[in-house]
This record gives sequence, C-alpha cells and structure tokens, in this order.
Amino acid sequence: MKFQRQKNIPVDVNMTPMIDVVFLLLIFFMVSTTFTRETRLTLELPKATGSMTKVLDAPLEITITAAGAFGINGQALIRNDAKSLGLALLKSTDKENLPPLVIVADAKAPHQAVVTAMDVAGKMGFVHIRIASMAPSE
Repeated sequence: MKFQRQKNIPVDVNMTPMIDVVFLLLIFFMVSTTFTRETRLTLELPKATGSMTKVLDAPLEITITAAGAFGINGQALIRNDAKSLGLALLKSTDKENLPPLVIVADAKAPHQAVVTAMDVAGKMGFVHIRIASMAPSE
C-alpha cells in the first residue's frame, strides 16, 4: 500500500490579531487610569527682624473645672459665662501689654467651656495662648 505524501504547508503565524489585542489593552489601561492632580500650597513664611523688646510677663491662667466653671489665676469666678470671664480678664490685665495666656482645663471639662475661653481671649486680643489639661480627679 502506497500512501500519498501530504504537501508541506508553510507555517505562517498571523500577528495582526495579537497586535489588535495589545492595542486594545493599551487603550483600556490608558482610559481606566485615574490622573490625580496633587496641589500644594506654597507658603512664604515671615522672617523676624529687629531685636527682642521686652521679656514677657508671667502668664495669666484660666482654669476650667470638670463642671465647666471658670477661674483666673486660681480665683473662681462667681458666674460661668463669657461676659464675666471677659470682665475678669480685663480686670487682670492692662490693655497695652497682654501677657501670655494659659488655658488649663480638666480632662472631663466640657468642650464648649474651652471654646468659650478661647473665644473670649481672642476677642480681647490675646495672641500667645497655650492649652494644658489636668488629670481627672478620682
């Protein structure tokens, strides 16, 4: 029995479909990529000039208890509102030379009392304000 030889068909790999798939993947990744625009603030910080004028006075201390009661330099105020706190601060300082202010609040003091003290101090012109906290009394 004699078999007929098959003709050798040249092997040809068609690259067109593969190139199409690669281009489609490239387009997909380009479209699905998110471009984030990062913005940054440019700040020009002021530079100090001149000499030191005067050593700051002893700080004025506002204390706030856990109940929200105000006190100035260890003396409790009769009323616990912004107006009486402002009057007590005005009586404790002279308007021309404001000392640094320290707000010492109990750890369980209401947040509103601290904000009120900061608001009153800001309205009076205090610029050197520090905030401290006391450990809760047990």
